[in-house]
Amino acid sequence: METGEGHVRRTIEAVWRIESTKLIAGLARMVRDVGLAEELAQDAFLAAIEHWTTQGVPDKPGAWLMATAKRRAIDRLRQHQLHARKQQDIDHDEDWQPALAGADPEAAADDIIGDDVLRLVFTACHPVLSVEAQVALTLRLLGGLTTEEIARACLVPEATVAQRIVRAKRTLAEAKVPFETPGREELPQRLSAVLGVVYLIFNEGYAATSGEHWMRPTLCEEALRLGRILAAVDPDEADVHGLLALMELQASRLHARTQADGTPILLADQDRMRWDRLYIQRGLASLARAERLGGAGNPYALQAAIAACHARAPTSADTDWARIAALYDTLAQRMPSPVVELNRAVAYAMAFGPQAGLDLADTLVDAPALRDYHLLPSVRGDLLARLGRLREARVEFERAAGLARNEREARLLRERAAAIVD
Repeated sequence: METGEGHVRRTIEAVWRIESTKLIAGLARMVRDVGLAEELAQDAFLAAIEHWTTQGVPDKPGAWLMATAKRRAIDRLRQHQLHARKQQDIDHDEDWQPALAGADPEAAADDIIGDDVLRLVFTACHPVLSVEAQVALTLRLLGGLTTEEIARACLVPEATVAQRIVRAKRTLAEAKVPFETPGREELPQRLSAVLGVVYLIFNEGYAATSGEHWMRPTLCEEALRLGRILAAVDPDEADVHGLLALMELQASRLHARTQADGTPILLADQDRMRWDRLYIQRGLASLARAERLGGAGNPYALQAAIAACHARAPTSADTDWARIAALYDTLAQRMPSPVVELNRAVAYAMAFGPQAGLDLADTLVDAPALRDYHLLPSVRGDLLARLGRLREARVEFERAAGLARNEREARLLRERAAAIVD
C-alpha cells in the first residue's frame, strides 16, 4: 500500500511534468540565464517535497511552485544588487549583469510580454549551440525529460546527453545569449532548429520513451501550441505548416490510442470513429498550405502526407499502403535515418507482403543506432509471426519487451510474446 509521502512525491512529479516548462521559462525571463532558471525551478521542486509532505498538496500546485521560485529569484537578484552597490566591479559579473539591467526585481517577476515558452525555445535553439546540444537542452527544459529519456529519444549514450546539456547551459551564459524571440531578419536561420525540437517534443508526448503512461498528452498540446504560434509568426514558411499538419493529424488519434486503463491500442485496431475530425480538418488544411508554398517534398510534409493517408481511410483495410510505401521511399532519400527505414519496412510489409518488409528490417539488425531500440525486434516479431515463424517471433517480442522502457509498451510486448503458440 502506498504511503502518504509516496503519494505526495508522485503528485509532485506529475505537477513538475506539467508545470516545469512554464516555470523555467518565466524564471529565465527574470534572471536572463537558462541554467540559473532551471536551478531555481529545481529549488522550488525540492521545497515542494519538503512542505507538501507535511502540509499537504495545495489547491493550485503550479501557482505554488511559481510563487516559491519567484521569491527565490527575487532574493537572489536583490542580494546581487546589494553587493553591486558595495562593490563597483561587480557590474562586470557575467552571470547576473544581463538580469539586472536597471530593472526592479518585482517588475521583472510580473512583466509578461510575448510568450515566455516560445522565447525559451529560441534561446535553447540558439545557433551558438550545436544541433545536438539544442535538441538535448530543449527536451530537458521544455519536455521535462530526464537525461535517460533524452538519450533514448536521441539514440545516444546517457553520458553524452548529460555533457551536452551542461555545456549548452555554460555556452549560453558565456555568450550572454538574450532571452528573446529573434527579429524577422534572423528568423529563417533560427527556425529550422526550433521546428526540429518541437517535432521531438511532440513525438515524446505521442509515444513516451519511459514511464508508466504510453502517452504524455500535455507535451503534444504544448508542441501544437508552439507550432500554431510559429505558423502565425511566419505564415509563408512551408516547413512550419508541414510540421503543424503532421502534429494535427497525429494528435487526431490520441483518444483512440489507449483503452480506459491506459493499455495501448495499435493503429489497425483503433476505433476510427474516435479520431478527432477537427484535428484532421486542420491537419489537411495545413498540409495543403505547405504544398501550395512549395514544401510537398520536405520531410515534415512527407510525414504529414503519410498521416493523411491514414486519416482519409475509413477503415484500416482501406489504407493506401502502396502510396505510403512510395512516400517512405521519398522520405528515406530526403531524411536518411534508420528509424525512417524501419517505418519503411512496415509500410512495405503492408503494401507488398510481410517478407518484403522483413527483408528491409533485416538490413537494420546491425545498425548501431538501433542496437537497443525496442521497435526493431518488435517489428521483426510481428513480421515473423505473419510468416508463420512463431518461435522466432516470440523471441523477438521478448527481446523487444526487455529493451522497452515504457511500462505500458513493455507489457503489451510481453503479452504478444505470451500469446504466440507454436
